[in-house]
This record gives sequence, C-alpha cells and structure tokens, in this order.
Amino acid sequence: MKATLPRKLRRRKQRIERRLGPVAWPEQNAPMFSATNLQYDLAERTRAFVYGGIGAMHLLAHRSGLIEAINENLHLLKRHLPYHESDHVLNIAYNILCHGECLEDLERLRHDEVYLDALGVQRIPDPTTAGDFSRRFEAADVECLMDAINAVRLNVWQRQPLAFFDEAVIDADGTIAPTTGECKEGMDMSYKGQWGYHPLVVSLANTGEPLYLVNRSGNATSSQSAAAYLDRAIALCRNAGFRKILLRGDTDFSQTEHLDRWDEQGVQFIFGIDAMANLNAIAEGLPEGSWKPLTRPAKYAVQTEPRQRPENVKERIVKERRYKNIRLQSEHVAEFDYSPTKCRKTYRVVVLRKNLSVERGEQVLFDEIRYFFYITNNRTSSPAEIVRRANKRCNQENLIEQLKNGVRALRMPVDNLVSNWAYMVMAALAWSLKAWFALWLPETGRWSRKHQAEKETVLRMEFKKFRHAFIELPCQIVRSGRRILYRLLSWNQWLRVFFRGVTALRFPLRC
Repeated sequence: MKATLPRKLRRRKQRIERRLGPVAWPEQNAPMFSATNLQYDLAERTRAFVYGGIGAMHLLAHRSGLIEAINENLHLLKRHLPYHESDHVLNIAYNILCHGECLEDLERLRHDEVYLDALGVQRIPDPTTAGDFSRRFEAADVECLMDAINAVRLNVWQRQPLAFFDEAVIDADGTIAPTTGECKEGMDMSYKGQWGYHPLVVSLANTGEPLYLVNRSGNATSSQSAAAYLDRAIALCRNAGFRKILLRGDTDFSQTEHLDRWDEQGVQFIFGIDAMANLNAIAEGLPEGSWKPLTRPAKYAVQTEPRQRPENVKERIVKERRYKNIRLQSEHVAEFDYSPTKCRKTYRVVVLRKNLSVERGEQVLFDEIRYFFYITNNRTSSPAEIVRRANKRCNQENLIEQLKNGVRALRMPVDNLVSNWAYMVMAALAWSLKAWFALWLPETGRWSRKHQAEKETVLRMEFKKFRHAFIELPCQIVRSGRRILYRLLSWNQWLRVFFRGVTALRFPLRC
C-alpha cells in the first residue's frame, strides 16, 4: 500500500464523520435537498466509470492462475478469433460483478469505453456470442471447467493458516430453478408443480463456496448424482490437506448404500433420515430417562440495553381469526443404534422429540409429538451437539438464495440443459471470486485480530453488500506507459480493507 494512502483514507473518513456528526439543528426553513441550479456537460479528457473494483477482481484472476487454468483445461474454440475461452468465462462473471442480471446486460458493458480500457481490451463478446459460447459445451466440458476452477480454489486455500484445515464441512442440497420458457430442452415439472430445472449444489460450509453445481431435469430427485459429487468433493478437500471431513444433508441425502464406504474412508457424516414407522416405534419405546432437554443458544448477544419486544402482530391476527396454530412447547433428544437395510454396520441415530401444542384462537385443541432423526458415525459428540451441527446446514439455504437472487446464476437463460449448466458455473464464478478475495486478505501482523474479523466479515457478506463495498467504486481510469491506473473518486468504510487486498495481490511477498 502506498505511504500516502492511509493519510488520504483518514482524511476522507474524518470529512464524512464531521459532516454526519451530531448537530443541535435549529428549525430549518427549507428542505435539506436544496440544489436547484443543476447543469450537465460531457468531459472530453477525464474518463471514469462506477465499477472501480473490477480491476481488483481481474488482478485476482491473474494472480490466482484462473485465466491460465481455464485456457489449459477448456478447449471449445478451434481458433481464437479474437477471444480465448477465459475471455468468454470471465466476461460472464464480470458482467455479474458489474450488476448484470442476464446476458443482455453485456451490451451495456460492451459499449462502455472506460470499462474496456480498464480491463485493457479492445472489445468483449456481445450477448449473442456469449449465448453461442454457452451452447458449445458438452457435459464433459462443464466438468473440465469446474475442475479448472477447483484447481485454482486449491491454490487459494493453500494461503490459509493451519487452523483452516482442521475440518472441511461439505453440504449438499437441491433447489428448484423455475423457468417460464416452453422450448428449453431438459426442463420438466418438479414435485412442486413448477416447470424448470433442479440443480444440485455441493458446497464447502467453511467458506460458503460452491464446489460443484450440477444441472438436472426438473423432475429429478434431490439426491440424484449427489453421491458421485460428494465423492469428488471429498477428494478435493483431501488434496487440499483437510484433516477431517464432514458430510451433511437433509433426509433426501441419507443415501444409506454409501454410508459404509464413507465410514471406512474415515469420513464423518450427519444426514437426516426419514421418520419411518420403525424408527418412530423405536423412539416411542425409549425410556423417559433417556431423553434430555435440548437448549438452543441465543442467536446473538445483546450489546446494549435490552429493549422491549414489540407486539407480535402476526400472532395476534392468528388468534383473532381462530386460525390453526402449532406452537413449540419443548424439545428433547435421545439416541439409539440402528442399522439401515442397505448397511452392514450399525450407526448412531439421534432423535429429536418436539412437543407441540395445536391451538385455535386461545383454545388448545391437543398436544402432538413429532420425531426428527439424524444418522451419523460420530460417536463422541453429545446428541444436542449433533442436532445443532445438523441444523447449521440450513446456512446453505443462504448460499442458494445468493446464487439465485444475488448472483442470479440460476436464471437458465439459454435453450438446453447443458448450456444452462455451463452458464450456471460461469456465473457462479462471480461468487467464488468474492470468496477468494476475502481469503486472499492477509491476517497477520500487529492488527491480526482486527484483520481476521474483517476477513470473516467479507467472506460472509451478501453479494449485494460486497458489490456495494468493493466493486461499485467510482474511479478515473488513467492509461500511461504500460500501466492502467485506477484513481478512486469516493470513499467508503471498506476502502482500507480493499487496498490491503489489492496490495496483497500486487505484492504477495510483502504479506
């Protein structure tokens, strides 16, 4: 980082703090928005654009070896006239980072001269060319692209401290990606009655990175092909050096035919398992002394004085209109050994008993007991800890939500299953670049604790917030000699972190 940058950042911060500081305002005679004499002109020499952070993402793609990995592993073009495979892939990923929501938004960037100069390109593929590139993919080509990205992912992981490799937690889930199209090959009706596709998402919970994305027909089951991609994720994490591996999934992913093999490989798992009649009978037959109350920790600690909770309007309306309401009264956990039909071994089953009251208005109709089962080969953790670790898998729902509505990788804009799969992987690369930028941030030195907290915050950021903090940075582009200078024109509270990341990318040996 330049010696003058901290001083400039400090001054910008002081100026905005003075401007926004508490003031004993007198009565104002006019509105605060008082500008009237506004004029527009067009600059001739000064050139600027709003996505100043895209240069850092391109620098990350260079430094991590992503561009070379894509060109070495993906071979779809017989001749490069004028684009290479990496140009097409990064074109779609950068479009997402620059607030693009679909292929048509590439036209906006294509006609932005400053954007082209900022990346040192004469031109970028237009939406039609980008769609044609997606249609060039066969299933094997998409696999090659994912392998290339994961090879780079390994390089980024190797920069992390030793504690990072204590345990890899791999989550798997399916999600419905609906489409209103009628002629998209491979689409089908899902179990929800929606037309579309049913992608599989296999992710690393530690960092929120999608390791494998697999597009499937809309009527596919959630667990279809999951075991094969979980095996590939296990191999990937083993190559990275993780000392322990944990698989998690809901009841659709219990896949009992694979449990013995994973157990013999030393892989731990916690899967939900359907509340079948025989399991319910076992749970009901357990002695009452084997049940222990389940206490759930608070979601967050109150940092200030506790405030009075506002009225629960939703609950009041439910009571007034005498809707049926199911209220949780208590939770208890117990455990027993069980051998699924397709397994040779016996595994630990942790059962969660929920005591529910069914109400209508102010009247309690009856009590109801429901059982939830989790199968695991973890024999050391308490039943309560098993339930809590299984429930943390719900955080993958946040990742899927970000891929759907933040990155918009599951829009399915092309005309067949494989090409939409390819687009999904290329668009999701924008999310991976976000995670890699966070992982690349140095966390050593005098302010290591502060830097670790900042790194974790950036890693867990929603895509929209990351884009506001690190990508949408108004800047002036100055081309001189053999360099492209991004001169930022505004300040935000994340710029110090941004400059630390850029310094680590430009001068890796200094960090």
